[in-house]
Amino acid sequence: MTVMGRMRPCDVAAEVVSDRAAGEAYVASVCFKHGPPRRIGVELEHTVHHRDDPARPVDPALLATALGSHAPRMLQEDAPAKPLPAGSALSVEPGGQLEISSPPLGDLTALHAVASSDLDHVTALLARHGLVLGGGAADADRRPARILDTPRYAAMERRFGRRGGDGIRMMCSTAAVQVSLDAGEAHQHAGRWAALHAMGPPLLAMFANSRRLCGRDTGFASARWLAVMGTEPARTAAQPLSPDPAADWARRVMDTPLMVLRDDAGRWDAPARLTFAQWVERGGTRPPTFADLDYHLTTLFTPVRPRGHLEVRYLDAQPPGQWLAPVALLAALLHDDAAVETVLDRCAPVLGAWERAARAGLADRDLAGVARALVEIGTSRLDALGLAAPLAAELAESWHRKLRSTEGAA
Repeated sequence: MTVMGRMRPCDVAAEVVSDRAAGEAYVASVCFKHGPPRRIGVELEHTVHHRDDPARPVDPALLATALGSHAPRMLQEDAPAKPLPAGSALSVEPGGQLEISSPPLGDLTALHAVASSDLDHVTALLARHGLVLGGGAADADRRPARILDTPRYAAMERRFGRRGGDGIRMMCSTAAVQVSLDAGEAHQHAGRWAALHAMGPPLLAMFANSRRLCGRDTGFASARWLAVMGTEPARTAAQPLSPDPAADWARRVMDTPLMVLRDDAGRWDAPARLTFAQWVERGGTRPPTFADLDYHLTTLFTPVRPRGHLEVRYLDAQPPGQWLAPVALLAALLHDDAAVETVLDRCAPVLGAWERAARAGLADRDLAGVARALVEIGTSRLDALGLAAPLAAELAESWHRKLRSTEGAA
């Protein structure tokens, strides 16, 4: 087989995955790419509501009309699907949530300008049709319901439904701020991967924004993250940390059950416990290709997902004008190798405390204490992020305000 590092995706897509080793080598090579950590991107997800009645379902035809030439083709098959004016892509989630995905950019100043401009543009388009973006990370008013009818989402709903209601809530009623960062040079991979996981519980607690979900007060800080955790742990649980994250991730991908099995007949339901490695071994009605493996990679929803870059998925969506606060803190905490080492040290007491963070937020004293330490580290790196002084000061104050708001509870 040709060496993976020398092959373009179009060269390998149609090739059959010959054995487990070939699959693992491919996953490791495409999910963890080497290079200096310079770029950052963001995906801003929001639920969409009628301004005068947030509990009323939004018709997909109305949403497509409101978005006009930017409507994604999943909403309207013949839509032009033009990028947003500043260059972000616009997509739609199964329950009608909108996602604005910035291009990868060289610094936070550029990211703030691009994402904010495109977010404002989408907000204005929706407003003309009486629609608004939700301010929370979960739909506070409506029961989950799919508005997109695709084989993938239909199969997902059937699969997750056998485990309970968390899967459909994750698919249709939740929204996140997702941050994409370079994995770094080869010697930095393990540290940056570990730091993003370690800081996850305290940052999830600090920016939790989904207490209300589907018409009720759950009593939890992040009902969104609890729904993610309860969907299907094999594909949503955090990856155990190790000195070789690329190899461990590759093994996990091969051992994760198929979520869907693409089929021209229209039903994509996969056998309940068939892993990708077992598909390779057995072949079935057709052997899997590298294109199938690429698609399988999109069906894991871990807190941090490697995609050539590192995609942070654990942050709750923030009110539309406040998304930069968690993104900037994350960037500051990963700014340099010394910051990474300090983060790992400070976060050790709450390592893996995902459920505690989602349930209690900063009311958990240990998580609150670690969050304060992270804010101190982040504040010390703010000047290095290249932000204008007034914006940097505003961000630092917003972080401390988050901490102060829960001091009594914690």
